[in-house]
Amino acid sequence: MDPLSGVEPQLGQRKSGLEALEEKALEIIRERGDEGIYQHELWKALGLDSREGSRLALRLLKKGLIVREPAVHNGRRTYKLFLAKQEKRQVKLEVRIGGAIEIPCFTCRHMEKCYVGGFFDPTTCPILRRWLDAKTTAVKKALGRG
Repeated sequence: MDPLSGVEPQLGQRKSGLEALEEKALEIIRERGDEGIYQHELWKALGLDSREGSRLALRLLKKGLIVREPAVHNGRRTYKLFLAKQEKRQVKLEVRIGGAIEIPCFTCRHMEKCYVGGFFDPTTCPILRRWLDAKTTAVKKALGRG
């Protein structure tokens, strides 16, 4: 989170909190394209046992990065893994100057003395923080992430 704005810099994008193993698994699944990959083939490619491979697949599924479809391979029930289709939603952002009036800084009696590193500092202002948190929550709800 950006300390000045209070807004996450990559709203709408995947977080970079994926483990290296998850990234490698996604790379392998991506290489298979529309064909997909059987879950046990992914485990073998990553050098995992079935238990760890299952947990990995469930983590990726929970994060919405893959889709698992039941399948039968050599007479055994298994899953085929595919990359999840990432739905791209266009967000219309409308800016009106009237909205700037509600920013608490414009009505603050310390505005002229407020600067980063000063006694009155926008990076530590509780009033500005509450306003930014409320705006961030509203944007997340509008995007369906709240």
